[in-house]
Amino acid sequence: MPLPSAVLPRVLTVAGSDSGGGAGIQADLKTMLALGVHGMSVLTAVTAQNSLGVQGSWELPAEAVRAQYRSVVDDMGVNAVKTGMLSSAVLVETVAALIAATDAPAVVDPVGVSKHGDPLLAAEALDSVRTKLLPVATVATPNLDEVAQITGVTVTDEAGMRRAAAAMLGHGPRWVVIKGGHLPGDPVDLLTDGSEEHWLRVPRHDNRHTHGTGCTLASAIACGLARGQDVPTAVRAAKSYVTGAIAAGFPLGAGIGPVDHGWQLRSTGRRPRPA
Repeated sequence: MPLPSAVLPRVLTVAGSDSGGGAGIQADLKTMLALGVHGMSVLTAVTAQNSLGVQGSWELPAEAVRAQYRSVVDDMGVNAVKTGMLSSAVLVETVAALIAATDAPAVVDPVGVSKHGDPLLAAEALDSVRTKLLPVATVATPNLDEVAQITGVTVTDEAGMRRAAAAMLGHGPRWVVIKGGHLPGDPVDLLTDGSEEHWLRVPRHDNRHTHGTGCTLASAIACGLARGQDVPTAVRAAKSYVTGAIAAGFPLGAGIGPVDHGWQLRSTGRRPRPA
């Protein structure tokens, strides 16, 4: 049955749970609510996680991931898919096959390690990321550590970001965002499809409470794509949103606190609405 035109754009996140609420599925759904789309989820793993790090992780079986995905997509439909923590080769390949059969743009955040340096992807899954998952991505959003894991390219400056982008595009995504926030100076990201480049520069905020930035950026991009924006427009809007969330990040627990996904709502007093 066709859905009525008034239905909000629908974004599906396929990712792990962060029990602390700052990253993973929880961050994705908060971002989707804040940006006025309907968020849906496929859980891939459960983590015991807080502001100090990841204390434990338990992967769901592939059949559970597949069943969740089919349950949502076959009944409700989807306008964009976002992936996060997939943890193993079997889950990477399962999710890649599901995305390949779905007529919707996909944002792939190739999560390899947590903010605290905890591994979230098995080493033997990297080849599946390269050969199965990245080729079905509309946009891939690696940070510099993930670039090094996937391509072997170590980035120390903006010229290195270009080399990293070329190496990532060689694995098949249509666009890539190389996130350069860990480089010295003001943070800069490079968005490119190999023919056009967009350098996204913002002032650096003196705030260490940045847990969830990668998940939040990728989810925000997916929200823009679900609303029909082209990739550069969606990425620029997502960059603006996550920059505000970083500026408003707050201490929680004894370690690194989360970004504030609701910063726009609190600053305007408005309920989330589609852009």
